[in-house]
Amino acid sequence: MIRVAIPSQLQNLARVGSEVKLKPKGKVTLASVLDALEAQYPMLRGTIRDHETKKRRPLIRFFACGEDLSHEPPETPLPDAVVSGTEPLLIIGAIAGG
Repeated sequence: MIRVAIPSQLQNLARVGSEVKLKPKGKVTLASVLDALEAQYPMLRGTIRDHETKKRRPLIRFFACGEDLSHEPPETPLPDAVVSGTEPLLIIGAIAGG
C-alpha cells in the first residue's frame, strides 16, 4: 500500500484524514498513484491535476523522500521507500502571494 499525505483543503473535500492508503495498478509512478487517488476519491478529480491534460495544477507540489518530484515526468517510478509504504508521497499545496 502506498501512503499519500494530502493538504488540509483536499482532506476536507474528500472527508479523510491527513493520510490515505492506496493500491495503484501496475508500476508505482506518480501517474498511477494519482489515478488510484482519483478513483478512490472522485471528488478530488481536477483538484491536483487538470482533467484533460493530466498536468499538475500550478500550486500543487509532490515530494517523496525529501525530493521535489513536481517537475518529474508522471511515469517516473517513485522511490522504493514510497513503494514499500515506509515513506509517504506528499502532495503539498504551495503558498503564493506577497
